[in-house]
Order: sequence, then C-alpha cells, then structure tokens
Amino acid sequence: MKACGIIVEYNPFHNGHLYHLEQARAVTGCDVLVAVMSGNFVQRGEPAILDKWKRAAMAVTQGCDLIIELPYPWVTQSASHFAEGAVTLLKLAQVSSLVFGSESNNLQELKEIASMPINPDHLKESLAAGLAFPKAYGLWAKEMLPNDILGVAYLKQLQDSPITPYTIQRTVGYHETALQGPVASAKAIRLAAEQECFSDEQTPMASALKTGPRVSLAQFYPYLRMMLTTMPVHVLQTYFLFSEGIEVHLAHCAEISPDWDSFIAAAVNRRYTRSRIQRTCMQLLCQIHWDEIRSLPPLDTLRPLAFNETGRQYLKQLRQQEVRIASRFAAVPEPYRRLEYRSTQLYASMMAEPDRIALLKKEIGGPIIL
Repeated sequence: MKACGIIVEYNPFHNGHLYHLEQARAVTGCDVLVAVMSGNFVQRGEPAILDKWKRAAMAVTQGCDLIIELPYPWVTQSASHFAEGAVTLLKLAQVSSLVFGSESNNLQELKEIASMPINPDHLKESLAAGLAFPKAYGLWAKEMLPNDILGVAYLKQLQDSPITPYTIQRTVGYHETALQGPVASAKAIRLAAEQECFSDEQTPMASALKTGPRVSLAQFYPYLRMMLTTMPVHVLQTYFLFSEGIEVHLAHCAEISPDWDSFIAAAVNRRYTRSRIQRTCMQLLCQIHWDEIRSLPPLDTLRPLAFNETGRQYLKQLRQQEVRIASRFAAVPEPYRRLEYRSTQLYASMMAEPDRIALLKKEIGGPIIL
C-alpha cells in the first residue's frame, strides 16, 4: 500500500484540515493516509482544547486512515525538535510522501532555505539580523510565517530521505481570529468556543466543543504560580527547558501577576516568545526533568490512537515488516509511557471527576477502531 504522511494537531479539526486531507490524497494518489498527531498538548505549549481521543476519532471519520501519536516530549518543543520527532515516526511508518500546509506554497524556496546551515528555530532572528543569505529568494524579503517555518524544519529532516514532500496552499492565516465563512483558523474557533460560540459551519467538532470538557492553559495558572514562587532557583533549573536564567524571569513574573493573562503579558519580551514561555511552563506543570529527557531512547515504536479498516490493514503490513506497533499502552517503551501518562494526569486534572477517570482509562486502553 502506498502511504502518504501528514503532521497535524487538529486543535480542533476544521474545514481547512479537511481540505488538506483531500488535497493530500489528490496530489499523491495514496492508498492510505497516515497522520502523526500531537496528543493532549500541542507544539505551542498549550493543552489541546479537546483530548487526543476525540480529535483522533474525528480525523478518521473525516478521511484519515491511521492516526499515530507524537509523544509528549517531542510535541512541546521548538519547531526543529517537533519536526524531528514527527518525521522520524513517518519514516517508521514507511510513508512515501509528506504533504504540509504552507503560506508561501513555494516548495523550491523552502527546500533552498532548508539546505542552508540554519536552525529553523531561529529563522526569524536570522532574517532580522540580515545575515548573508541569498537575497534572490523572495521568502527572505519578509518575515516567515508559522507553517513555512515548520515546513523548513520538516524538509531538513527529510534530507537524504526517499520521502517526497509536497505543499498545500494555506488560505487562512495561522493567527487569523475572524470567524467568517466556512474556513476559519483553529485559533479563531478556539476563541469563539471561549465565548460559548459554536458553529458547524467551520468545524465538525462544534458539538464536542460545546459539550467538552474543554481544557485551557489559564486553568493551570494557580498551580504554576505556586510552584514558580515557592521553588528555589536551583530546583527550577532541574526542569526541562529551564535554562539561561528563564527561571528567575518566570518567578518574578509569577510574583507580580494575579492571573494567566497578566503573567504571559509580563513574561513575553524580545528574548522569550510566548511559545517559549508556554513550553517551559508546561514542563514544570508536568514535572518533566532534564535527566528524564536526556535518558529517553530513540523513537522506534508507533502508537496508533485511531484507525479504520484501511489503517488496520496498513498496520498489519507494517507488523509483517517488523515495525514495532504499540496497540496496547503497556507496549509503549517505558520511559515514554511514564511521561505520557503523567502528561495525561495533568491534562485530566482540570476535569470533573467522572471525565478525569474516563480519560485516564482511555490512556491505558487500546486505540479507537472505526
């Protein structure tokens, strides 16, 4: 079976994602569509508005054949690490192509940038510094947008790989907040949900968003503030992503900020982006230490969250080729299993007790078969 890979978060799934799926099948002619998806937390360092099981099931009903989970330690990191984890899983899944959304939709220029000795995490800084990169490329003439930055990170990971990349034009801005017409950004849909506004016009998950439970980063702030203001600096430094003095900065911001909005406004500056702040705070909330991340083994196992009959047949094909598939939670390598369950405990902690218990049971159960 010819497999096409995509890398997604579906926070939440919306009509733009449906277009991505349709175009991925059209441009590749694939037999099976494999998505690597973030779990209960997303790359910007936030809890997903709906849990991973709801999002994975919706993706399969909308056209994906198989959803593979990107483990928590790879999700809540910068673009380069996120891409490394996701592309590693797609290689394990033996896909022949990768289709990703792009603001520029200029694959050739993205490939040229990816071939340069630049860290994708610092593309904006490189542009601002006016470093001596070829000015003939139009993308260097303006600030690169989020999907193009991720695209460069994917392409770097695909170098010397047989996987063929394709781009799909992104028609709605990543940070667009207007909820108009059938296609809206995930951010716009989340903001509308915060205001108790739900519409089937933009997302097939409107009903799920209405019934919830929905989770947001602001809910965790009292606990985050307590930890930042009571833990000694040398203890904070043991947590993943706490480095270069950020612990002192965050502790000070927590001391003077009564709520999440005022905290993030105080914390973001020219040195620390909102995503960097959020990803760092997430490690403290989830109690992830540097030594745990440094001792993680290489990614060598696929954990399916949901699949249909086509996806099941493809998993069978992969097993025959001795690819490790964790259909049971106990089959996930222990270091990853430990961190994944801990992150689910954090995510579920804001829920009513019946919802919390149900989500923890799902975590140790098997995938959703549709």
